[in-house]
Amino acid sequence: MSNRTFTMIKPDAFSNGNSGDILSMIERAGFRIVAMKKTWLSADKAGEFYAVHSARPFYGELVEFMSSGPIVAAILEKDNAVADFRKLIGATDPSKAEEGTIRKLYAESVGKNAVHGSDSDENAAIEGSFFFSGMEQW
Repeated sequence: MSNRTFTMIKPDAFSNGNSGDILSMIERAGFRIVAMKKTWLSADKAGEFYAVHSARPFYGELVEFMSSGPIVAAILEKDNAVADFRKLIGATDPSKAEEGTIRKLYAESVGKNAVHGSDSDENAAIEGSFFFSGMEQW
């Protein structure tokens, strides 16, 4: 089990001015920010990041959305990082997310759900390395 996970504050949350509040929630939940940067994904880079979903019907909309504005990418550290972060962000559908979770507070919809959180230790390492060189050694 890894003590690191990857997150991305998505364009909706960034454009709505919620990045600072989301980062504060993350830190208050006991996560340490190991690496962080603001960037703007091109459609090609967004497509590459979400290639696992390329056969899904929502893929084109996802790529368009994720390349529509700035994002904040971060690697987080904490014991049981992946599972604890998934709990903190809440369900993908904000109407089904638990009270007090990031998505309950800041997501607009299933498609505009404020944050990405890695779903496994393996994906956390892959996703973190996509944005941060030198982070390959987890």
